Parts: sequence; structure tokens; C-alpha cells
Amino acid sequence: MLKRTRIRTASAVTSIITTFVLAAGALAPAADARPAPPARPARPAPQAPQAPSERAGIPRLTDDRGRTLTLRGWSVADKANSGDQALSAITEKHFRDLRAKGFNFARVLFFWDDLEPRRGHYSAEYLRRIGRILDWAHRYDIQVLLDAHQDVFGPVFGSRGIPAWATRTDGLPFTPHPEDWFAGYFEPAVQRSFTHLYQDADLQRAQAQMWQVVAKRFGRHPAVLGYDLINEPMGEMREGEDLATAARRIEAQQLTPMYNRLARAVRSADRDNWLFVEPTPIVGEGVPTGLGTIKDHRTVYAPHFYNTAMEAGADYDPAAGWIESYEAAVTAYPEQQKIPVVVGEWGPLNNKLPQMGRFYQDAMASLSRYSSGWAGWVWCYGGGYCALDENGDFAANKERTATPYAPAVAGTVHSDTYDDRARFYRLVYTAGRGGSTEISLPTAAGRWRVTVEGRAEARRHGGEVRVHARPGTRVTVTVTGSGPGRSVNQG
Repeated sequence: MLKRTRIRTASAVTSIITTFVLAAGALAPAADARPAPPARPARPAPQAPQAPSERAGIPRLTDDRGRTLTLRGWSVADKANSGDQALSAITEKHFRDLRAKGFNFARVLFFWDDLEPRRGHYSAEYLRRIGRILDWAHRYDIQVLLDAHQDVFGPVFGSRGIPAWATRTDGLPFTPHPEDWFAGYFEPAVQRSFTHLYQDADLQRAQAQMWQVVAKRFGRHPAVLGYDLINEPMGEMREGEDLATAARRIEAQQLTPMYNRLARAVRSADRDNWLFVEPTPIVGEGVPTGLGTIKDHRTVYAPHFYNTAMEAGADYDPAAGWIESYEAAVTAYPEQQKIPVVVGEWGPLNNKLPQMGRFYQDAMASLSRYSSGWAGWVWCYGGGYCALDENGDFAANKERTATPYAPAVAGTVHSDTYDDRARFYRLVYTAGRGGSTEISLPTAAGRWRVTVEGRAEARRHGGEVRVHARPGTRVTVTVTGSGPGRSVNQG
């Protein structure tokens, strides 16, 4: 087991008000730091205190000590490679930089077509590569969601995901759309392939067996938080059916049974980790999901957060009300089912348009109202959707995702807010018995002034402040940034 080297530069203080100032440049963990493994999250118990939400009835993720958790991170992907060299573009640097910038979560993509290139033959080399990635994540205290990713079904259609041997088109046509990859989902051959995946008994068994292999191999790895059972599932539209109606039918009649099958398969090998279930991407247009009940004790609703117009290159329009309609759509299901929400992907392609700063402000505020966290798209170095440029600097406006936040709160949360313009964060909670509360501070330029009000012990550990208070104590943690904090190299 990897051991943690703790960096303590502020001595413990017990008082009514504790204040100390942390220089941003000193917040990154030392190169040889070995974070302690995170506590394994557990399903929120009915009697456990829950963080309040502006969307009442949506529980929060908690760990095995009952602490309220917040996940913030990014998808980590290597779509370019296939076969024995798959995942080779993902390196230890990805996770070191995630931690250095204050993130604690990675949604790691893997592909069924690489894992099982021939029916019943699982690539030992591919499994080893996944294991190595998980070891890197654990080294830097990053919790991982393993995502069975697909785009436009799989390699038969020039993409990645479902193996060729599991693709059945019934001879229907497929026309590539290089200028609009998402249009491929509406090709007859692709839609029919989804129908066979959902309905053919042998493909149902194959998909379940694939997940059993993954859960058995990685279920006890300390970095693993859970499993995203399939990325952005779609299906076959019927004649005369509009897209919203088709999406709700597919979710109710095909995705719900599939998720319950896969839940049983995973639970035969792993009883502890969370199962993340996605609706169709149509929820991004403000369409509530038709998913039914997933009969599992640890389920997370994991919608994606994309807008069609913005994906096509349009600027954000605050007056259009898209974020508000999306929030209303994605919260109805978890409110009904009493399950947590973690948004699995979000972030527009063009971050330099005039209203994109406003978009990130509005989006971050919305996500904090109802979710237990999110994974942005995508943690890579370059252009396009990449969070960072080739030098490790944040892409335009994406530095706004790196804010102070509380990865774990030991107690009942009364308020948890961040003001992007003022660089001002405040957490108010009543301490419980779950141990320490953790505050993460991003390594932005300038300095962070941290004030803890209440009879509490506060210590700095690298880029974190940990607060411990007696049960029943009301604690207020305030973090104020000073100096420039935008578009700087934090690598």
C-alpha cells in the first residue's frame, strides 16, 4: 500500500476564529507525496445527515464515515489507440496534474472492443493497462469511475465501443457524417445495432459477462469508486415518433432492463462500488428521462450536460434559459428515486466566445445546487475540448472549474457556495462524528486567505485544509482569493 507524506506548514489551533494565509504556489503536493487512500463511499443511510439541496429530496454521496462527498474532476480518455497499445496515451502526468490543480475525480474511459476483441477472449494486456492507470490514480488520491465508453456504437461505424462481433445491422444502410459525428446515431444500421444489443439474449449475456470481468478484476482496487455502465446510450426510433418520445420509450423499455441486468452481473463480483446509469443524451434538450427503477442499493444518476446549439458552435445565451430547463429535467428522476447525481460529462467545444465566462459561472452554480459532483470533458493537453493547452495552462475559461470546494464534510451542511467574480468560498456546517472536513484549494495565482469560525482545529495538508470539530459545533469556513487567478500555468 502506498503511504502518504504529509506536508504540514500550519500548526493546529483551537479557537473561536482561526485565520491563516496560504500562498498559491505552495499548495501543490510534493513530487514524492503519497496521498492516503480515500474512504470508500457508501450509500447514504436514511438516518445520516444530508447536505441540503435547492432540489429537495436528492441525497448526496457519502463515504463510509457518513461524510458528505463532492467529486470534481474530468474524463481521462485515449480514443486514438486500439488493440495492444490501447490506453498508452494516458500517463501518470494526467493524474499528477489533476491533483495539483485541486481535482479529486477521474472518469476513465475503456472500450469493450479493446477489452474483448473476440467473443470470450479478454485482452490480458488491456486489463494490465487499466490496472496501471488505477495505480496512478491511487497514488495521487484520485477516485476513478470506470466508463464503458461508446460513440456511434463502435468500430463497424468508424468509432469505438461495442465490438464488431456484437454489431448486428440486418443489412441496413449506414452513411458516415464526418462533419457531424452525432448524426451517425440516426443512421438505420446504428439504430438497429442498439436494438439487437438490448434485446438479443446472447448479446445480453456477453455484455453482462464483460462487466463481471471488469468488476472481478478491479472491484477491490482502492482507486475505484464505481462503474459507468454505458456511455450515452441511444436506440432505434419508430416511424412517426419524435425524438423526445423515442428517448423516453428507449429509456423505459430498453435501458432500464439493461441496467438491471448489468447491476446483477456487477454485484456477483462487487457488492460495494457505485453503479452509474445514464439516460440518453436527449436529456440535454431539457427532456426528463423515462428511466425506471434500478434495483440496486448503490445507484448514481449520471446525465451529461451538453447543448446542441453550443456544440454546433453557438455562443452561450443566458436569456435562453437552457441551464434552467436542463436542471429541471435532470432533477426529476433522482428526486423520485432518491439517488445521488453526478454529471458525467460537460463543457463546450469553443470556450473563447464572448459569453463563455458567463456560461461557466452559471453552469458551476447550477451543478452545485443538485449534484454530488461532475467530470468535465476532457483532461488532455492540446486544442478542442482539452482542459489544458500543450504547456499545461488551462484553456480559456476552463480555469473557472478550479475553485475552492469541500471534498468531504463531516457533519450537516447548511450552505456551500462560491462566488466566481469575488473568488469567495463559504462553507457552513454543524460538525458530526465522521472525522475531519476537507477543503481543497486550487493552485491559482495569488493567495488564499482561510478563516475558520467556531471551536475547531484547522491544519493545512499540502493543497488542503482539514478542519476537525466536536459534534454539534457550528463551523464556518471562509476562503478568499487575492491576486490574479486566471489563465496561469499550474502544472
